[in-house]
Amino acid sequence: MYDDIIAWRRDLHAHPELGYDLPRTASFVADRLLAFGCDEVTEGVGRSGVVGVVHGRKQSSGKVIGLRADMDALPIQETTGLSYASKTEGRMHACGHDGHTAMLLGAAQTLAETRDFDGTAILIFQPAEEGQAGAKAMCDDGLMTRWDIGKVFALHNEPDLAIGRFATRPGPFGAAVASYRIMIEGKAAHSSSPQAGVDALLPAANILIALQTIVARNLDPLKSGVISVGSFQGGQPGSTFVQSSEIRGLARWFEPEVRDTLQRRIVEIAEGIATSYGANATVSFRSLYPVVVNDPAETAFAADVARAVMGPDAVDADHPQIMGSEDFAFMLEQRPGNIAMLGNRGTAGLHDPAYDFNDAAIPFGVAYWKRLVEAGMPV
Repeated sequence: MYDDIIAWRRDLHAHPELGYDLPRTASFVADRLLAFGCDEVTEGVGRSGVVGVVHGRKQSSGKVIGLRADMDALPIQETTGLSYASKTEGRMHACGHDGHTAMLLGAAQTLAETRDFDGTAILIFQPAEEGQAGAKAMCDDGLMTRWDIGKVFALHNEPDLAIGRFATRPGPFGAAVASYRIMIEGKAAHSSSPQAGVDALLPAANILIALQTIVARNLDPLKSGVISVGSFQGGQPGSTFVQSSEIRGLARWFEPEVRDTLQRRIVEIAEGIATSYGANATVSFRSLYPVVVNDPAETAFAADVARAVMGPDAVDADHPQIMGSEDFAFMLEQRPGNIAMLGNRGTAGLHDPAYDFNDAAIPFGVAYWKRLVEAGMPV
């Protein structure tokens, strides 16, 4: 199957789609699930998700395990120069969701062929992981109850981890994330008459710098938090003071008290600095994804499965927490389960324009999914 799965992965890579707008990708997945002989294939779950059902050769256990892969790409211009590089300007699979989808398709095919388990495997192909909460949309559309899912699992590739290695941890694993937006309003004036206006760029520049003091000076040093600025905009070349400017970014945390501190200090700093310059600042703060919390028992089970597939020395079951965020957290809020990182070394980092999923990881991912179903629902 290896060559087929690589071909699927590279086809998906060449035709990236964003968010919930995944007509080609969803059809690609659904067509193959039907061709594999899945017992049920449902499209349009959570707007554009696809769900495949494979029954084991026995059904006496009543167990149902969900396996999740994300399908969406990113609004990034690819620079790999590969023969299968993105054919769409400004879009690329820079986070490996093409690899995740291809590996779960490979698992679907082999599970449908062998059916060597007692229960039901639910294959979840999710839209809109990149900032639009596709996992929540699928859950809100009844994913867990419609298919009576008891446990749910996911994999995410990790370029910093060697091929054939596996890493996870019980409890809080990935950080929660929120977006913030700071709007600064000044007063326009000709640059030859600075006393007549309030330049909105000057307080914005000072706010941007001051935001970096929050983690260093307002958080307990033993607790984790991140504030990043992703956009700083305002004005245009000319001879007029800028009337308005905008800062956008992300905040990440594990503990609720850290979230509260980050939010409070972003507001205090923005409003205080703006006022000191005679401007006004308005701050919005929007939670995106909750903390990723792995169930301890299911994490121990996932690690045992990985050891059987990859070897006892290839599994780190107590990996440090990561500040990256994942909307799989919404599924873990509804059902016990685990998300783990699968080694994908040999490529650029995630969200890098030069990133390309390393196909050498595919056999490990497919074997892990197959064994997880068979070990979790033994005949």
